Amino acid sequence: MPRRLLLILAILAAAACSGGDRAEGGAPPAAQQDSGRREVAVFAGGCFWSTESNFEHMPGVVAAVSGFAGGRTANPTYDQVVRGGTGHLEAVQVTFDPARISYRALVDRFWRTIDPTDAEGQFCDRGASYGTAVFATTAQRPTAEASRAAAVRIIGADRFVTPVRAAARFWPAGAEHQDFARRNPVRYGGYSRFCGRPERLRQVWG
Repeated sequence: MPRRLLLILAILAAAACSGGDRAEGGAPPAAQQDSGRREVAVFAGGCFWSTESNFEHMPGVVAAVSGFAGGRTANPTYDQVVRGGTGHLEAVQVTFDPARISYRALVDRFWRTIDPTDAEGQFCDRGASYGTAVFATTAQRPTAEASRAAAVRIIGADRFVTPVRAAARFWPAGAEHQDFARRNPVRYGGYSRFCGRPERLRQVWG
């Protein structure tokens, strides 16, 4: 990831392991029994390393896969997406057990992990491919819109730019992009702090 690697390499010497942006609230509750049911949600939250990390620790989330959604190019590569012209956003496909966690809870969580007032990217990642969106199926859309409306009441309609979009084909990214925060905690921790994620999220959400 050329642009991000330049940022990371500049701070590796001073980076300390932070383990990614985990869900707030301390230790997760005791695991509930897996119902075997599966549903899928797709979120674009800027850097997919961060979006993936924000969801994969949530009880009831079975898997979080980094990739691309919303564009015109079939099976895009990372280089194609960041160069621009494909229309894709970096996105994460979240597979979850609806008996253990609701779709609404996932969407509510998503807003608190992004800056929904930024139309030009997220944090230090700038450009169209780092835009934000909830990609919702027809069945999911009313729930996603209700969650968005609740978030808008906190932020203000004049500032809130992240849309709910129609579901789109999701294309997984390469293996080197999967579970990045877990596999590279020092590098990801330095990247996250260098980009000012925690500070900006506190400014936006309080």
